[in-house]
Amino acid sequence: MSLEFARKQRFKLKKIKNPIYMRNVDETFNKEKLIENTVEVNIYYQEHRERTEIDVIGGQKWNVILEILWLTHYNHKINWRIGKVKMTRCSEECEKQWRPKQGKSGWQKQKEKEEREEKGKRQEKRE
Repeated sequence: MSLEFARKQRFKLKKIKNPIYMRNVDETFNKEKLIENTVEVNIYYQEHRERTEIDVIGGQKWNVILEILWLTHYNHKINWRIGKVKMTRCSEECEKQWRPKQGKSGWQKQKEKEEREEKGKRQEKRE
């Protein structure tokens, strides 16, 4: 979610303990600051409803982008030509609060990998 949209909608920002780098939809690293906040939101679509957290980042022209984990969890059927979405795995789960499995996200893992590589390069220079 863009920081501007979060502020406009008056969402309460929640600090992340360990800020993370963000990649853009095209897999390049975002040039903005690290992701430092999330917001809790309600998602409503057709018969579906849930409460989840969304990462917040500044400087974006979009409002919200749903991540691949959310899309694959519900296994949507999307007709791109007519702009229709069918929620194919949305029965009793609609009433539950779905959140990604706890643990490190792909971006956190990527950051740790890059930090290890950087540390290795620094050690090589010392030797």
